[in-house]
Amino acid sequence: MSAFLLTISFSIAGQNVKLKFIETSDVHGALFPWDFINDKAAPTSLAQIHTYVQEQRADKSLSVILLDNGDILQGQPLVYYSNFEKTTYEHICASVMNYMKYDAATIGNHDIEAGHAVYDKLEKEFDFPWMAANAVNTTTNQPYFKPYTILNRNGVRIAILGLITPGIPMWLPKTIWSGIEFQDMILSAKKWVEIIQKTEQPDVLIGLFHAGVQATYNGQNAEMPCNENAAQLVAEQVSGFDVVFVGHDHHSWNYSVKDPNGRSVLILGTESASRNIAEASIVLNKNKKTNQWEKVTEGKLIPVENMEADKAFMTEFAPAIEEVKAYVSKPIGRFTKTISSRESIFGESSFVDLIQRIQLELTNADISFAAPLSFNAEIKEGEIYVRDMFNLYRYENLLYTMKMNGQEIKDYLEYSFGLWFNQMKSPEDHLLKFNLEENGEVILSRGKPQLAASFYNFCSAAGIVYTVDVSKPTGEKVSIRSMADGKLFDLKKDYKVAVNSYRGNGGGGHLTLGAKIPSEELSNRIITSTEKDLRYYLMKWIEKENIVSPSLLGNWTVIPNDWWTKGKEKDAKLLF
Repeated sequence: MSAFLLTISFSIAGQNVKLKFIETSDVHGALFPWDFINDKAAPTSLAQIHTYVQEQRADKSLSVILLDNGDILQGQPLVYYSNFEKTTYEHICASVMNYMKYDAATIGNHDIEAGHAVYDKLEKEFDFPWMAANAVNTTTNQPYFKPYTILNRNGVRIAILGLITPGIPMWLPKTIWSGIEFQDMILSAKKWVEIIQKTEQPDVLIGLFHAGVQATYNGQNAEMPCNENAAQLVAEQVSGFDVVFVGHDHHSWNYSVKDPNGRSVLILGTESASRNIAEASIVLNKNKKTNQWEKVTEGKLIPVENMEADKAFMTEFAPAIEEVKAYVSKPIGRFTKTISSRESIFGESSFVDLIQRIQLELTNADISFAAPLSFNAEIKEGEIYVRDMFNLYRYENLLYTMKMNGQEIKDYLEYSFGLWFNQMKSPEDHLLKFNLEENGEVILSRGKPQLAASFYNFCSAAGIVYTVDVSKPTGEKVSIRSMADGKLFDLKKDYKVAVNSYRGNGGGGHLTLGAKIPSEELSNRIITSTEKDLRYYLMKWIEKENIVSPSLLGNWTVIPNDWWTKGKEKDAKLLF
């Protein structure tokens, strides 16, 4: 969750008007100080942020405005329960956010991920506008959600423009966002800022953008249309913003850029799951000679961990908390051994192979692709509960069966292992591909080494027998020996492949950049799709089996083995 806070002081004919904006983003279900996945207290939540909000509202010299910047509907069983289980009641996010008296919000990509039935219903339940100017209704050619809102506080007009990352078609199946076109953020901002300035004449313009600031992320560049993380580009290319709140990338940001007129724009962003609050103050004084506002802006980040949860808040939602605790505590089967996603970072693992095994059985596909969706999750031997499914499979992806030929499958794997494994020159080298300094040292972020690619893109295959040679360069690492049943693997033959919807829609670039399948052709490659998310089917499979013995499929290895062993030991110490 990101949280940002903005203080604005106005001096109007001797009157001092102070506005304080508190913004949350990427909450990912962290509404209460309880981790429903791991059945323990959580250090940060909206309950603690509400304490801070109430403290600010108690100051009668302030007018507090509370904003959210998207991605609240995914991450904890709490919101999954409202999304897909208890669907006939008011959504828990509506109950909590209305209780907190939010003034406006922008929808995020993981909110869209929940599907029309969820976000269409939730938009009606919110007591505040849910915005996204660049999410356009394909029937009316007007924004599907409200594009912006105007707030009046003590005679001050504040415009808040909402934008969402346009990368959604790369990650989510079209049925989930049917009837919506996600347009370029910069072009949309130019259009709507002009409309806002002309029709609303606001004193302050705030950007509430569910997008990050790194325009080069995942091989993109600032010139390409529909950049996933265009928040800073908007601030730099569209005049008029005072503050741009960012989200989506789960990073803390507090810096300023110049707009086309040379005006300073404050950019603020925080981490996920309510970890901190960003606070910006803008002091405005009216120049009597020019009758123009003169503004001074500064920002800071505030940690949430040591804040106490609001007691009235916790009392209000105690029944909901207990209800979800009971839901996630339902036993669904037993594991005969402990599995950990840690192993998946370095090679074949029982953790990922369990998912591969289930995907192959569910789809009757020839080959399965899967990656670890958790970096450091463990499911212990013994009784398995609903909560464990959120460690085994973190996201609400559908399961596709797609058509791919043998060459595309090999190229897919070459791309994946090119993201994943370094080209080792000796056993002393790193196994994993890290971001490196010019001197070859691993770049650290908050004291932790930076992987060159996201771990959830470390995709391996089942259904075929192959080796990965880490002494070889990208594009030459993978040798496919046969199908798992010993039959010939043919580069020219078409195969049925099980893959999640994120990957099947082009997420991570494995199909488009690796297998070189044009993005517009991906939908034609889909043979079947599940109706519900994959986690649901994993849960049902485990319930049916009752006793599950996770094990390695043993269908792929990393060579040279001694290089892999030494590199794994070295990098495991770095990461864990």
